Amino acid sequence: MPAGEPRRVGYLYVVPALAVYGVFLLFPLLHSAWISLFEWDGLTLGTWAGLDNYLTLFAEDGLRSAFGHALVLILFFAVLPVILGLVLASALHRSRVRGLAFFRTVVFLPQVVAMVVVAVAWQQILAPDGPLNAALRAVGLDALAHNWLGEESTALIAVGLVGTWVQTGLTVVLFLAGIGRISGELYEAARLDGAGVFREFRSVTLPALRPDIAVALTLTVIASLRTFDLVYVMTPLGGPGESTTVPAYEIYYRAFQAGQVGSAAAIGVTLTALVFALSAVVLRVAGGRR
Repeated sequence: MPAGEPRRVGYLYVVPALAVYGVFLLFPLLHSAWISLFEWDGLTLGTWAGLDNYLTLFAEDGLRSAFGHALVLILFFAVLPVILGLVLASALHRSRVRGLAFFRTVVFLPQVVAMVVVAVAWQQILAPDGPLNAALRAVGLDALAHNWLGEESTALIAVGLVGTWVQTGLTVVLFLAGIGRISGELYEAARLDGAGVFREFRSVTLPALRPDIAVALTLTVIASLRTFDLVYVMTPLGGPGESTTVPAYEIYYRAFQAGQVGSAAAIGVTLTALVFALSAVVLRVAGGRR
């Protein structure tokens, strides 16, 4: 067998996956980039616009706000779930809770339920006459009752907290699996050295979970930037006002409602670039060297 042939044969196994990737992901992305250079309503003949659609991203207050809201949602969809996941996973591992498999299933359930179902359920819970406000009034906290999704000051936070609830289950399961791979001898050595709970977590658990944290942050950051279902169902039209508009919603609105397909494509390409950039930063900072 000639030298190098096994490598060439190995590439043949990759060709089907590359073909699917090229047809269903790479080509649509490149085609969207091409469309973003035109003023086009999706029906008539488009006109060349060059980079005007991209310059609009920085000129329009609404678009800047949409990307700003997406960055705020990263706090709720990524940062808070990772922190809560670390705390819960460490506590569950240390206390050896009975029925851990059942608990994992329960906390992971929001990940397998359709996001539209989650949005409808929480829309009812957060309604002015919903269970949350009823519970607050029942315990004498009437002042805390709000129209959570109908006020500009609380709508984005409410959507973000629902995202926290959804993503926390994913991080808990990932970190429990990661902690399960840590050798028990490391914990025993730390305890023999007099390490307490927090020092044990900082010196043993956290360094060992660094790759898992990178994966969790990457998945949750991507989820936060592509959020559409929650905003579309819980706060129709990105309201009240434009308090909950996000790039994914702007893409939908401009492409299918306003007839600005070129502008929508530009937002999509920019959002894709932002996802790649933030994912690279997360993997570089949180992942470290494997």
